[in-house]
Order: sequence, then structure tokens, then C-alpha cells
Amino acid sequence: MRVFSGSCATLGVVGVGAEGPVIEVDGLVKRYGATVAADRLSFTVARGTVTALLGPNGAGKTTTVEVCEGYRRADAGLIRVLGLDPARDGRSLRPRVGVMLQEGAGLPPSARPVELVTHLARLHAHPLAVGPLVERLGLAATRRTAVRRLSGGQRQRLAVALAVVGRPELVVLDEPTAGLDPRARRATWELVADLQRDGVTVLLTTHLMDEAEQLADEVVIVDRGRVVARGTPAALTAAGGDGTVQFSALPRLDTASLRAALPEHARVEETAPGRYRVSGPLDPQLLATVTAWCATHGVLPHGLAVGRRSLEDVFLDLTGRDLGP
Repeated sequence: MRVFSGSCATLGVVGVGAEGPVIEVDGLVKRYGATVAADRLSFTVARGTVTALLGPNGAGKTTTVEVCEGYRRADAGLIRVLGLDPARDGRSLRPRVGVMLQEGAGLPPSARPVELVTHLARLHAHPLAVGPLVERLGLAATRRTAVRRLSGGQRQRLAVALAVVGRPELVVLDEPTAGLDPRARRATWELVADLQRDGVTVLLTTHLMDEAEQLADEVVIVDRGRVVARGTPAALTAAGGDGTVQFSALPRLDTASLRAALPEHARVEETAPGRYRVSGPLDPQLLATVTAWCATHGVLPHGLAVGRRSLEDVFLDLTGRDLGP
């Protein structure tokens, strides 16, 4: 099911900034006392794309998103959203941007979900049909339930519904699938894909690397207030050509001997008893060397699998830190 019956352009709501990037952040600086949350941070988000903003806790991504939303003012730098300054032009910008706050923050506790979505829909000129949207997000069964009695996952789905019901040009999703079960998570992914097909630009933050790889056209990795990498998931994971060869065999193989047979920059580790991973420049020669060594040493490798670096591997290499909870 498509989210919008027509694209934003068809509805005539694409206005200022239609030819340029939807989000332009150039040299953003934001300080909290002695703490620098954003340190000359720069990136752009192209129209009609899904961009994932990744970073460890405290990296500056939440501050960056809040500046783009107009909730915080930058200390320095140029910030434009749909061609407008979010701090100065908030009244013009707000009807065109849908924002999902993390964990449904700010929802009135005594309100009922469908009533909230219906109320917000009435504030917009071309809202989505409320019934199909709440059905799509699994909220129909909560029709008589107060917000304070919703589960964490239900709050998340309600926050997504409120972000998209106004048929915005730009949707900002903060951890959209945190706490969701696999089925609800998949439904949210499909909703994001449908938004993009209908011409909506999506900026999301997430702690789930597979989510970023699944949804994002471009990934922006932030650490210590600066952009440390950006590109498509495929380009980031292919950088350097590194990959892995993994297999199972008897525990405590002579990994030093295997390492000696491999190219200079390859690495070997026994990740668990009987589980081995060879990492290095991925080419036919690397795989042939591993299998030849196994044949020479009477080792029968089970479940041999070849793969490239994951986005999580790239993230850890760049930041040296886990993404956080």
C-alpha cells in the first residue's frame, strides 16, 4: 500500500528550495558551555533520498537534528532546510516537515492515539487518510487506550504516524524502530520506503546498522561533533576492498601457520572455539590461500562463507566506539 495517494510535487506543496538540497548544513558549531557538540560539521541531504545519521552516544547527531528542526540555534554555520533558516523561518517551515521525537516524547498522556492523529491531520491542508495510516502502523486496536497505557512500541508507532500524517516534504525520524518487535519494525521499514517512493525526503537516526543498510541511500557518520565519513552503504563497506572468509573446524588450529601463508595485511582469529575468521583484501587469491592451507593441513572447513565488511565494521574502524544502546 502506498502512503500518499500522490507525491508532494503533484499536490503543489514543494516550494522554496525545490532545486537544491533539502537539508544543507555547512560549518555547524554548537556548544554547551565547555562541551562542543558540533564542531564545524557539514553535510547535505538530497531531495527524495533517505539519509541515515549515525554516531556514538554524545557524538553530536541529536544536537544536529535539533538545529535542523529549529529547536536549537546554532552558534555558527549555515543551516538551510527546504531553502529556509529553521531558526528564523520556523512558521513557514513547520507545515512542510514531519518530526518524530524519540520514544514518543511530548505525547499528552491522557489522549487516545487515533484522536491525536485525527486532530493533527485536521491542522494540515492535505493530510493522509487517518484510517489506513493507523491500520498500517497497527494502532487501530489502541483506539480506546490512553497514551500513558501504551507500550513502548505502540508509542513509537504513534510517533511515526504523527510525523507523516501531514504529508510532509521532509520527515525526520529519531530511532523509529527502537523497541519494536520484528513485524512492527518491518512495517515501519516499508512505510519509510513508501514515503521515499512518493517523493518524501527522510532523515533518520538509528542505532541499528542493518536498518541503515536496508533503508539509507546515504550514510553520514558523526563522531565528536564532526563528520568522519559519508557515502552510500555499499561504498562505505567496499572501501579498501577488505572482506572476510569465515569457516568452522576443530578448535585450536595453528592460526599462526595460516597467517604466515596469507598476504601481508591479512588477519586471522579464532572468534569462538572452532570458529575462524580471516580478514583482509578480499580477492580470489585470499580465498584460494585459505582453502589450500586447509587442504595441506588436513582441515575440512565447514560453512565456509565469504563476505565484505559490514557497516558496523566500518563504524567501529572510524570511531573506535560502539554505537550505544
